[in-house]
Amino acid sequence: MSRDRDPALPEPPTRRLLLKGAAAAGALAAVPSVAQASELARPPKPAAPYVNPLVPNRADPHVHRHKDGFYYFTATAPEYDRIILRRSRTLNGLGTAAESVIWRAHATGPMGAHIWAPELHRIGGKWYIYFASAPAEDVWAIRIWVLENAHPNPFKGTWVERGQIKTAWETFSLDATTFTHRGKRYLAWAQHEPGLDNNTGIFLSEMANPWTLKGPQVRLSTPEYDWECIGFKVNEGPYVLKRNGRLFMTYSASATDFNYCMGLLTADADSHLLDPMSWSKSPTPVFTSNDTTQQYGPGHNCFTVAEDGRTDVLVYHARQYKEINGDPLNDPNRHTRVQKLGWKPDGTPDFGIPVADTAKAGA
Repeated sequence: MSRDRDPALPEPPTRRLLLKGAAAAGALAAVPSVAQASELARPPKPAAPYVNPLVPNRADPHVHRHKDGFYYFTATAPEYDRIILRRSRTLNGLGTAAESVIWRAHATGPMGAHIWAPELHRIGGKWYIYFASAPAEDVWAIRIWVLENAHPNPFKGTWVERGQIKTAWETFSLDATTFTHRGKRYLAWAQHEPGLDNNTGIFLSEMANPWTLKGPQVRLSTPEYDWECIGFKVNEGPYVLKRNGRLFMTYSASATDFNYCMGLLTADADSHLLDPMSWSKSPTPVFTSNDTTQQYGPGHNCFTVAEDGRTDVLVYHARQYKEINGDPLNDPNRHTRVQKLGWKPDGTPDFGIPVADTAKAGA
């Protein structure tokens, strides 16, 4: 995780070795100066500190680092009426990158309201966006939908509506994410299970294709601890990180005010992922509001890696104040934030605390 020089690389040449080699070759005139040799011996500069908030007024952020060298960013817009996309070669650059609207809500019918939590994934040579939406005439009948784009550049081509992901029940469902493990593709999402006294739990299923579940679908978590049940009984926003022989699935819990926080499920990489018993649940939240740094309601996260290709980065949203007038969903000031993800000696993630602002939102 260090930014120090890779030990597998040769040591930078000293001035003495440079002079000796140059003299032997009769090329003394080509020897670097003392200043140049000193520059060669200097370790690479670390990446610039992260600017936070990174993207103001964008909640439920998702960052995909693609093999083309770009970071692709999408998130919930506070008007809940469109899907946006940005890209940059650096994480900090996402904050000032041009933003394109690649899809808008329908005026009537399905996919007409509450456009929430898009995620951008590259699967089988095509781009896919998973998002939640509801009919314009029934704005709380929220379900999971999929867009597909065959163009190599997701800002170009045509986004085709692949339709709704059909789950076992026609109930409130949202926050889909997809990942592969041992050659199988899975979908994790949040949904209300009929007969349970909660809003949503976390579910997992294998996929037949990028918009179809193969089944069965299993419940991995339901709100049970006090910190998961403040305001609403919610488990939502799952996301998976594979490290150190394990799968770590984060999720968010409670109402979307300052009580919003993150929980963690863990499974061994060799376990049967569709067996709920393979997953252990942290009895305490792993990432919460912090009065010292004045960050409130951190959650709905994803993970990416820094420009060095090694350092894990936590991406999430939070507000800069604790008290909210009215429904938190009507408050537009959930801002996208990033910070380095640490690791404990036992190989489990160390989330730390949400870091303090480095810039004023909108500045």
